[in-house]
Amino acid sequence: MSDGRWSDLTTRVLSAAVLVLIGAVEVWLGGLWFEAFIAAACGLMTWELVRMIDPQRNGVAIQLGILTGVAVVLSYHLPPLYKLPILLAPALVGAGQVNRDKGIYVLFAFWIAASGLGFISIRENMGFGWMVWLISVVVATDVAGYFVGKAVGGPKFWPRVSPKKTWSGTAGGWVAAALVGAAFAVHAGFGVPFVLVSVLASMASQAGDIVESATKRRFGVKDSSNLIPGHGGFLDRFDGMMGASLFVLLAGLIYAPGGM
Repeated sequence: MSDGRWSDLTTRVLSAAVLVLIGAVEVWLGGLWFEAFIAAACGLMTWELVRMIDPQRNGVAIQLGILTGVAVVLSYHLPPLYKLPILLAPALVGAGQVNRDKGIYVLFAFWIAASGLGFISIRENMGFGWMVWLISVVVATDVAGYFVGKAVGGPKFWPRVSPKKTWSGTAGGWVAAALVGAAFAVHAGFGVPFVLVSVLASMASQAGDIVESATKRRFGVKDSSNLIPGHGGFLDRFDGMMGASLFVLLAGLIYAPGGM
């Protein structure tokens, strides 16, 4: 397995196992432990974003990463009136610090911060079960997409943006998400529509991945960083989660079954 299509599998699996273990503990603990974990992840993603856009500004990247982490936690605890200004702070401050593609930075930095608030809100307000469901959908989408895409191959999904992604892997992710949704629907008594909600969350996850891939291609980098062996950086690993978390927050306004 050291060569060919599966050459990176061992490294990916080991790194994923460590991430799953840490993530599982943090999700289980909830509260300030989970908030600190999300704040750190969002801070690292902002650090990666700045380094992709303006590689020479490492000091600025660190400062904006810290600011993002603080903003994410504060936005959850402050009254609604202050949430948007706090979430916008890292984006607006950073816009005056990066030397190129300020618009891309502002949009992406706000997405990171808003997604961080989404993670915390889902875990703390909607409950442990909803967070487990969201993670399960995204992980199933990613894992099925990887293995089905590698095994089946076929036409590329969007070669200009993400050369490795195939339609077979994309569809495999939808099927995996539907199975996860069906399992949770049976457990919580939500009914068949929840399967569709799970597939839509899967699509939102894939959209997040596509946006991040397009951003990397824009700046000519393969990975957002090398912090996670076999996966690249935190943006590479959490882009799908960011897309799915925002979808859940919006979907919750019109589809809000009981707790899990």
